[in-house]
Amino acid sequence: MNVAILGCGHVGLELGRQLTERGHEVTGVRRSDGGVEKIEATGFDAVKADVTERNALEAVPDVDAIVFAASSGGRGANAAREVYVEGLRTAIQQFGERENGPDRLVYTSSTGVHGDHDGDWVDEETELDPTTEKTAVLAEAERIALELPPEYGFEGTVARYAGLYGPGRYRLERYLEGPVTEGYLNMVHRDDAAGAVRYLLEEDLARGEVVQVVDDEPAPKWAFADWLAEQCGLEQPPKQTKAERLAEGDVSEAGKRRILTSKRCSNDKLRELGYEFAYPTYREGYRDAIDDYLGR
Repeated sequence: MNVAILGCGHVGLELGRQLTERGHEVTGVRRSDGGVEKIEATGFDAVKADVTERNALEAVPDVDAIVFAASSGGRGANAAREVYVEGLRTAIQQFGERENGPDRLVYTSSTGVHGDHDGDWVDEETELDPTTEKTAVLAEAERIALELPPEYGFEGTVARYAGLYGPGRYRLERYLEGPVTEGYLNMVHRDDAAGAVRYLLEEDLARGEVVQVVDDEPAPKWAFADWLAEQCGLEQPPKQTKAERLAEGDVSEAGKRRILTSKRCSNDKLRELGYEFAYPTYREGYRDAIDDYLGR
């Protein structure tokens, strides 16, 4: 299988590594020289191109599958729309109009599209209720990923990621030092974020569907922080309720919405499809970070 990973960053590099290890041909696409160097250092082909520029994508070879994992770099809703909506549409059209077009697309989205559910469970059938301009853009991109590819003779899949963690993104001090605001953490380790997409491609699953990519156990933040502290031999960090955090008065409107948003994301569908997690919960996933912290 030939795969192009558009926006081959934190997860894309690991996905490319896993696919290459299994004998697939992979081309990673980044818009910077530094990004291209990281792809090549990981061990597969690289193309320098901006996913929003149709002509630039001509340098990417024909492939069987596209993985659209581009990032807007943490910028606002306008930048998100340029990448996730316009960039995705451009990529689908550019590859779809080729004589040897792809067979499928996987678009990586976010569980942020669910909005607030007051701590209740959500799954792929839950009606979307994005609470910010950026998550509304992501919801629109999900629709494009499912509806537009069939116009060009292929199919789309949405891999809806929970909060990513892993090498370089453990943020231990944030939870060990506190204060920790109440709420739920829905997480997935980088290796499983990549592994789930690799699995869906290799097993040819979930065409035209959404799959939530999240581990087995949404974690109350306070319990998670206390567990980390215990594992690291530290006292439990200070805690605060949502009301206490908001009362501090230094939170942006977007920050308020994030604090007030609460849900637990189910991975039942991904499990039923047969994916086996390398890190089924944070207890396995944070072990390397804890060992590093303890100097083992």
